[in-house]
Amino acid sequence: MNTIPARLTRSMLFVPAARPDMIAKAARSAADMVCIDLEDSVAPEQKEASRAHAVQALQTLDFGSRTRIVRINALDTPYAYRDVIEVVEAAGAHIDLIMLPKANAPRDLHFLDTLLGQIEARLSLVRQIGIEAQIETAGGFLWAREIAQSTPRLESLIFGPGDYAASMRMPLEHIGEADAHDALYPGHRWHAVMHTIVAAARASGLRCMDGPSANFKDAGSFERACRVALALGFDGKQCIHPAQLATANTVFAPAPSELAWAQSVVAAYTQAQAEGHGAINLNGTMIDAANVRMAQTLVRRQQQIDARDQPHTG
Repeated sequence: MNTIPARLTRSMLFVPAARPDMIAKAARSAADMVCIDLEDSVAPEQKEASRAHAVQALQTLDFGSRTRIVRINALDTPYAYRDVIEVVEAAGAHIDLIMLPKANAPRDLHFLDTLLGQIEARLSLVRQIGIEAQIETAGGFLWAREIAQSTPRLESLIFGPGDYAASMRMPLEHIGEADAHDALYPGHRWHAVMHTIVAAARASGLRCMDGPSANFKDAGSFERACRVALALGFDGKQCIHPAQLATANTVFAPAPSELAWAQSVVAAYTQAQAEGHGAINLNGTMIDAANVRMAQTLVRRQQQIDARDQPHTG
């Protein structure tokens, strides 16, 4: 099981690498993570020039405590390897994660891991760059467990609903939103792949994040999507517009009542351990090991949020 860096992941804001002005705004936004995108949000004729914009932003902007991510193009395009080489060689010390779209099999992660390792060695980088893999194809779904185990550099699995629907030939009106097809289907159409991603991630000690919702003006639909993802076990939500950040940050943070419960459980557990007791009785309710683990997770997440909200001095 991987031991990965602790990162706050309630919200990830996508920003096109072709738009330096938008990158600057994203670096000051409420996002926990900022992803400079070289893939879907950048037109083919702008992809090569956009690498320089990404490098400039990473080298000059203060992202504060936000995680800095670069999404490269898929490995079946002529852009991917140059994305990695040009951006990482120039700005590798300022990159936390590389996001790999359309991860189809473990070999895709092996290739990116090897390429990053060679660049890091050449530049004598002390800090290793992590990888996030988007599960958004039929192959990625079937190989999710093996992808999650492919390299210690991997930190997270991410659901990509739009490309997944295309790969599976599932009709989809709007990415990340319920539509007429969902109303007719007797269940949750995306449950299998989303549950698989969460299970594969957790079994390998990884984070997992839900994909974006395209209609950023429908706040109600976005909140419902966030709450479904939370219920399934996801750590956060990708966002395509700053207007979505507050909702994601709220939904994926412990509610006050949840935090109060978690803190009381942790306190009771700590006291019981100090007194040599195995069983924990909290207000007349027996607390088992699963309750303690859930409580500890909530307390740690709140501690991360509190640290993120502290003024940045770097």
